[in-house]
Order: sequence, then structure tokens, then C-alpha cells
Amino acid sequence: MDNQPSIEAALSVMDAHIEALNKHDEIALANTLHFPHIRLSGTRLKIWQTSESYFTDFKQRAGDGWSHSAFNDIQIVASAEDKVHLDAEILRFRSDGSILTRFRSLWVVTCEASHWAAKMRSSFANQ
Repeated sequence: MDNQPSIEAALSVMDAHIEALNKHDEIALANTLHFPHIRLSGTRLKIWQTSESYFTDFKQRAGDGWSHSAFNDIQIVASAEDKVHLDAEILRFRSDGSILTRFRSLWVVTCEASHWAAKMRSSFANQ
């Protein structure tokens, strides 16, 4: 089975996610996530039932020095018609362009009700 359309859709979600995050566009950001949305950081599990607090929670995790983020590297781990696993290196930057933090994260992007978005991720971020 050719999963290239699924892979392209998942990568588009990642692009839209980072763009919305950096623009502080909460509506566009929420559109890149399925809710409930799950994040495992270290051994700490967080589940957002709805999008209301997602961006506020992100800003608290990223800290006062956060200016913007980028995906440095994204690798396809596995794909199916309605789900793609991605291994991504995330960089968070200060306003002067210096790196605040970098970490790897496994993202699971799914197609639900004909909409591609991230359902969950497991992160090696400090917070």
C-alpha cells in the first residue's frame, strides 16, 4: 500500500503546527491537534480534553525566554492510510536566535473525520 498521501498530510500538519505556534495563532494551532490531545513528557502525562488552555499551557512550559520554535529534523517512523508516526527534533529559540532548548519527540498524526491532526506525542523535553 502506498502511504505517500498520508505522509504528505502528516508533514503538512507539522508545518501548519509550527507556523501557528510561532504566530501565536491559537485557533490555527488547535486545528493542528485532535482533542483530547495527549502529551507524555518524561513520565508526566498531560491530556487536554479541549483546546481552551493548550496555548497558555505551552507558553508556561516554554518559559519566558521563548520566542519561536522550529522542527530541525523530521523522520517518518511508520505510516498507514490514517496514521503516521514521526520522530522530530524540536528547537525552541530566544528572541536573539540562540537555542533555548532542543529535544526529540515522537508525534502521532491521525486522520479523523477526514481531518489530519496530531493526536498525541511523547517528548524528551524538560517540561
